[in-house]
Amino acid sequence: MGRRGSGAGGPDGLAIVDKEPGWTSHDVVAKARGLLGTRKVGHSGTLDPDATGVLLLGVGKVTRLLRYLSLPPKTYEGVVVLGTATSTLDASGDVTGTWDMTGIGRAEVQAEADRLTGDILQVPPMVSAVQIGGRRLHELAREGIEVERVPRPVTVHTFAVGEELAPGELRVEVTCSSGTYVRSLAADLGTALGGGAHLRDLRRTAIGPFHVRDAVPVEALTPEHLLAPVEALRDLAAVTATDTVATAVGHGKVLNLEELGASGPGPWRVVGQDGALLAVYEVHRGDTAKPSVVLAPSGPA
Repeated sequence: MGRRGSGAGGPDGLAIVDKEPGWTSHDVVAKARGLLGTRKVGHSGTLDPDATGVLLLGVGKVTRLLRYLSLPPKTYEGVVVLGTATSTLDASGDVTGTWDMTGIGRAEVQAEADRLTGDILQVPPMVSAVQIGGRRLHELAREGIEVERVPRPVTVHTFAVGEELAPGELRVEVTCSSGTYVRSLAADLGTALGGGAHLRDLRRTAIGPFHVRDAVPVEALTPEHLLAPVEALRDLAAVTATDTVATAVGHGKVLNLEELGASGPGPWRVVGQDGALLAVYEVHRGDTAKPSVVLAPSGPA
């Protein structure tokens, strides 16, 4: 893995954790804080307690970059169980309905999955962390309260139906935008097929370029596993700053795009001559860019 920073305040970097079932995302963060010896740990996006797979942790300065780590598409694997709907849309909930759907073949399931692909509107499940009126939906659900939810636009890039593991149980792989609920896709798929369905064995296999094959269990996490801050944003276009520009970046100055050496829509990771991440810049107005995050220490003006 890439060399991580290690300042006086503790390590800086990105941890790719393979979350085990039964852990909340907060549990993983708390464990990582103890193992890494720093309070500065946060995650880029919640993964359900029953789910496994990739959870990205920002450590030290990288906690300031978490907004960018939540943006890339995410890839999941799981099993859709046709014929049984549950209160949580996954295997942890109470059964709310049953149907005989054993006669439905894989081709028919894939055809309906294709209709749930692309830009769609999705209603957040009651067991999600979405807030309505200052309360998280899963808190209301535990109290037996169900509220109206506004459909939200999401993008499902791929929804592939794989092998049938048992009658009515099909493996699926989904790549989707941040904020998409795969359990809702499973439930909507069951409804579209004339019955109901739920999801089990959900596993997040990738977030953008960060794959589960590069992940470690949280209990094995050490500072040596952290990717350097510049690698945390490997999806962003990089510009290498001259020493003069690096000084301006350290002071958080608005820069001309030509002076910065940037092109395209941004945002850009600004890298120093030594390869370290100095800042993230975004389009300001006209042909200028401004910093959204500055990691470089400011030197003399």
